[in-house]
Amino acid sequence: MTKRRVLFLCNANSARSLMGEALLRHLADDRFEAFSAGSEPDEPHALTLEVLHKHGLPTEGLRSKSLDEFESETFDFVIILCDKAQQACRDWQGKAGEVLFWDIRDPRLIGKSDAYEQALLEIRRRLQLWLPLHKSD
Repeated sequence: MTKRRVLFLCNANSARSLMGEALLRHLADDRFEAFSAGSEPDEPHALTLEVLHKHGLPTEGLRSKSLDEFESETFDFVIILCDKAQQACRDWQGKAGEVLFWDIRDPRLIGKSDAYEQALLEIRRRLQLWLPLHKSD
């Protein structure tokens, strides 16, 4: 069986998209290859890495990447996690079989101590609903 390729996108690739990449790698066994990028990449936020560790999710190899790194690649799914990234993707030269838009609030802008945890849990819930739809593809 060929692995399906999924790219998670957000603005900075410092929180939500990294969480999506780590979660999909953890939840989907070997059915998917997970990647993440940002339209304006920054460094992985320390609280992102902290909440991933807290939930037992590996962070080895996670790094912020530019959307430009993937412009010549093809993905089965691109999951956009914010409005800003959705706008940037209009001009993206990469190829995607299906584009999904999951607007997850940016934990960096919320100002609550559990904002990163809430973002992770929301992405996990959505993946848990989405993954069963692609079991036998």
